[in-house]
Amino acid sequence: MTAVRMAAAVPATWATLIVLLLAPSLLPERWRYYIYSPASVGLWMLTMLVAPFVVCAVAWPWIRSGAGRPGDTD
Repeated sequence: MTAVRMAAAVPATWATLIVLLLAPSLLPERWRYYIYSPASVGLWMLTMLVAPFVVCAVAWPWIRSGAGRPGDTD
């Protein structure tokens, strides 16, 4: 069951990052150059690689036991 939760956490993280990448497209055209600059897109790509490891490390108690929701302190 641990592998299933980890396999679910990674696509959920990637989906969240993709939504965050597309969200600024609703802003005015003149802002897009600054938001979608090569540096910010490079950092986003780096985050796509690193974030799943961070999410799995933070949510490890939930991934391991399955009790409650991630972040619950009960």
